[in-house]
Amino acid sequence: MRFEFVVDRRCKVKTFLKGHDVSKALLAKVKFKGGNIWVNGVEQNAIYLLDVGDVVSIDIPDEESHETLQPVAQDLDIVYEDDNFMVINKPFGFASIPSVLHSNTIANFVKHYYLANNYPNKQVHIVTRLDRDTSGLMLFAKHGYAHARLDKQLQAKAIEKRYFALVSGTGHLEPKGEIIAPIARDEDSMITRRVHKSGKYAHTSYEIVESFGDVHLVDIRLHTGRTHQIRVHFSHIGFPLLGDDLYGGRMDCGIERQALHCHYLHFTNPYTKNEMIFENGLTDDFESVIIDLQKNR
Repeated sequence: MRFEFVVDRRCKVKTFLKGHDVSKALLAKVKFKGGNIWVNGVEQNAIYLLDVGDVVSIDIPDEESHETLQPVAQDLDIVYEDDNFMVINKPFGFASIPSVLHSNTIANFVKHYYLANNYPNKQVHIVTRLDRDTSGLMLFAKHGYAHARLDKQLQAKAIEKRYFALVSGTGHLEPKGEIIAPIARDEDSMITRRVHKSGKYAHTSYEIVESFGDVHLVDIRLHTGRTHQIRVHFSHIGFPLLGDDLYGGRMDCGIERQALHCHYLHFTNPYTKNEMIFENGLTDDFESVIIDLQKNR
């Protein structure tokens, strides 16, 4: 795969490419695994001195698949795809990546899709994960270089994700608010998390979209990406998610998984600089619960 850049300052090739998120490891891969660097159509090395206006092209070798990740045939709901990125609408009930407990995962499905379509890059790069029973938009990079560029945005908190959740509690939930509370592992579990001063900084914003008595549909924005962050934060303030028995959520509202859905994704395409915005609506199980709540309020 080839990428081209126009030089805007005098510097060495490696320095210029570093500014475009080409790491030392990727340069080594280019050098030793069949890639190449071109300047104005002439093959050059990484220490070649560039001038303003030069055109640098970098050929990045294709990525072979990891043998440990097995392809599994499953239809994907693809929202967007180009040579560098893919956005899918993930159903609930499937983990993002394999583990001891899960082998029938989104990563397995994407691996099969890449192989079935004979894509040159066959490694699966997940940029934004979702819990097993969370539905909604997931972002994939289709090669390691795209992953590195998106990960830089992720670390800079420049990728925005928003979620719909149904929460319930007996107290008063402000129409909008900020939940800032550190999240740590539970002392007695490898799975659950808790709010504790020993934990890592975590920040969640929310706004109520609609209320049905003591149940609220909320629109949530994550500013950090801690494990189970939304579930832990809303349980902490006394409004756990419907269907979330792990964190004290109500199980009597007709939804059999935590009521959490990623409905909005925003990032900048690092190659075109275009703003990429994706949105989707509520899932059928959300809609069914809301219809019942509307009838009974």
